[in-house]
Amino acid sequence: MKRKVTKAIFPVAGLGTRFLPATKSIPKEIMTLVDRPLIQYAIDEARAAGIKEFIFVTSRGKGALEDYFDNAPVLEQELRKKGKDKLLELLKSTNMESGAIAYIRQHKALGLGHAVWCARRLIANEPFAVILPDDVIAAEKPCLQQMVEAHAETGGCMVAAMEVPPEATSAYGVLDVEEDMGSMVSVRGMVEKPSPEDAPSNLAVIGRYILTPKVLQNLNRIKAGAGGELQLTDAIAEEIRSGRDVYGYRFRGQRFDCGSKAGFLQATVAFGLAREELRDEFAAYLREVVSIPSAAQ
Repeated sequence: MKRKVTKAIFPVAGLGTRFLPATKSIPKEIMTLVDRPLIQYAIDEARAAGIKEFIFVTSRGKGALEDYFDNAPVLEQELRKKGKDKLLELLKSTNMESGAIAYIRQHKALGLGHAVWCARRLIANEPFAVILPDDVIAAEKPCLQQMVEAHAETGGCMVAAMEVPPEATSAYGVLDVEEDMGSMVSVRGMVEKPSPEDAPSNLAVIGRYILTPKVLQNLNRIKAGAGGELQLTDAIAEEIRSGRDVYGYRFRGQRFDCGSKAGFLQATVAFGLAREELRDEFAAYLREVVSIPSAAQ
């Protein structure tokens, strides 16, 4: 019987240097996209997929991230006193139950594979998800939920995948596809950040994974790869070499790279326009902004 995926690892130990000076005092993961921190989008997606245990791999200076998921009794009391019931409900939705959330420290920045390995003792012998909060995905059915449903049929390891322009392959882990079955592909290899001429396809891995405990054992054995870091893709590729199933899943939705300033701004526009109470005013402003340069030509 295939085991349900009920645990997720959130690697949030990065310094967020691309967003300095903002990230000098606040973790990048609680920077707000419209009115919710990035990490809240990741948590909501995990909850929709049936995740019950949330494991954060953090580093020094992430205290504000931990506080975000804690109860805020004084604030709740004020909202209750003022009859702001909708805001009170919204606030409560950010709280995490005692015991549902765990924090593990990654003391050295040795890569995504190392961050996942740091959580090994909390995973035990069951499949688990990995969610990178930098990748925010707008989708009718949340991306991880799509993957969990597909994984219930296939087992093995599964990575979220999307097609990228050939010239962009050097920024991603790229799949070497054995068989293309539409939304699902079986994988015969993975290459970390290949040059366009060496890329086996233009199907790139993005920040959603469902992995078996074997991947953690592989991380114990493999050596540092690209960039001197312990690469998660290398540990997944080891599964393929061992004859175990690895799949790429073409999710339905739009991914925004909120680890970059341009991606964060694009996501802000997309999510702002998706909000009914903001749409008309925001769209009118954007039309006005866009028309200014063309009018000047």
